Amino acid sequence: MSPLRLVYLALAIWGAVHPMVWFLRHMRETGTGLGGLIDAWYVNASTTGLAWDLTIAAIALSVWIVAEVIARRNWIALVAIPATFGIGLSCGLPLYLFLRTAPAGRTG
Repeated sequence: MSPLRLVYLALAIWGAVHPMVWFLRHMRETGTGLGGLIDAWYVNASTTGLAWDLTIAAIALSVWIVAEVIARRNWIALVAIPATFGIGLSCGLPLYLFLRTAPAGRTG
């Protein structure tokens, strides 16, 4: 595996774990669960702007993934879409780059 692919994989793992630590901490401290976490994203103009910024970037990434999957037939790369919306853009983007840079005929 190339050094670049290792960096993408490390970033995908970091992007899955590190933000989740903060999300779980918030939910544990407030006792509000996922609904309270989502409400916190819209508590003021700054957090609302950031939430929309990430949402728009996640949609743009998803469109790019679908377009490239259709052209390249790299179907496994579609897993980056649920990773993006289920975990976060910080996981989905490097995961997609990791999958996209696999040698031809291989996905991992």
